[in-house]
Amino acid sequence: MKKEILIVKNSINEGPGLLEEILKGKKVWYFITELGKKEKIPPIENFGATVILGGPASANDTDEIMESELEFVRNVLSTETPYLGICLGLQILVKAAGGRVVESPVKEVGFLDPDENNFTINLTEEGKQDPLFSELNTSLKVFHLHGETIELTDDMVLLAVGKFCHNQVVRIGSNAYGIQSHFELTPKMFEEWINGDPDLQKLDTEYLRSIFNKIKDEYTKTGKQLLRNFLRIAGY
Repeated sequence: MKKEILIVKNSINEGPGLLEEILKGKKVWYFITELGKKEKIPPIENFGATVILGGPASANDTDEIMESELEFVRNVLSTETPYLGICLGLQILVKAAGGRVVESPVKEVGFLDPDENNFTINLTEEGKQDPLFSELNTSLKVFHLHGETIELTDDMVLLAVGKFCHNQVVRIGSNAYGIQSHFELTPKMFEEWINGDPDLQKLDTEYLRSIFNKIKDEYTKTGKQLLRNFLRIAGY
């Protein structure tokens, strides 16, 4: 029997979304740790894979919670346990592996970039060959909510790039992935975010809803395929 998958929540409002739907559908056991509720991250040896979600913190923070996450991810990498980091989870991965987290040249928020086009990420040649993107297009519409970005070391593999924030998807080793954008949003999560996040509240709520409704089917199909691909890489 496969070990459980560990899901680490950095924020009470940023849950696993589509990933949880897939895990329930596949009857894969998982365990959620809520750092926002002062829960501790359990040892990685108890789990077969781990996912760290987003949140408002910075990987450059020096508080006990962030220091423990960075140390946890170093253990993940040393044990070669499959890993997926989303948004802050990407930044924690890169910082733990020796890269840098810096201010993004553009604060990417919502679905539309500064040119009023859909935020998209484009696969690099390495990304086109990576199993994380199996059965997916080479250009993908994404949802963003971040003000920081990453600088990579030479042994990190860049899998996808963006127009305004260049480094979008990264692989470290054979099975540790980080994604700057959000592929996990469900309609319920989307409503919670646009009604609660201060950066999203600066945007036109009805306009955000109209964009989401327009691309929802494509977005959900893409997100589920990518998350299934990660689970396949992780052996689930």
